[in-house]
Amino acid sequence: MITGALLVKILKNIAIKIHENKQLLTELDAAIGDGDHGINMNKGFTAVSKKLDEIKSHDCGEILKTTAMTLISTVGGASGPLYGTAFLKASIVAKGKNELDKGTIIKMFDEAIKGIVMRGKAQIGEKTMLDALIPAYEALKESLEQGEELSTAFHKATDAAYEGVQKTKDIIATKGRASYLGERSIGHEDPGATSSYLMTKTIADTLI
Repeated sequence: MITGALLVKILKNIAIKIHENKQLLTELDAAIGDGDHGINMNKGFTAVSKKLDEIKSHDCGEILKTTAMTLISTVGGASGPLYGTAFLKASIVAKGKNELDKGTIIKMFDEAIKGIVMRGKAQIGEKTMLDALIPAYEALKESLEQGEELSTAFHKATDAAYEGVQKTKDIIATKGRASYLGERSIGHEDPGATSSYLMTKTIADTLI
């Protein structure tokens, strides 16, 4: 079970994790994109962290919606609309809930991915954040449906996301700025997949 207070803690920890990895994400993006993924994500989640200090509600839907709107308004490039849409879709599932049970968390993750697919017109295997998120979701869902603890499920999701990130090195980019490189994008891991992995890992670490 994830309470509103724990959800805020998770999001604040994500902001810390993104800040710690700002340079890494920027370097990954510089190799195949605009070189601003780390800078943009850090800016967005720093703003989210400050915004969460103002929230008095324990409504998980409101917390996630605030996160979504902050990312959309502060993160440049494709990341803002994509992650913003993901959090917005998740917020609809969580609306009015002060606690998130396992079934709700599975549904939130599913809707978040559907939002990214819709917004980005992408699918798994195209060197995007979906290459980390979809395996993570599948591992999480399988673990929770087998009755395992939430922390265990998110650690399995983290492992799956990491494997997904590694696989992006072998994929020719077909989306975004990286697609201009064609075969030269091979050998580089996708920065969006990496930031998605970092978020998943932060959730798992916070739940310990």
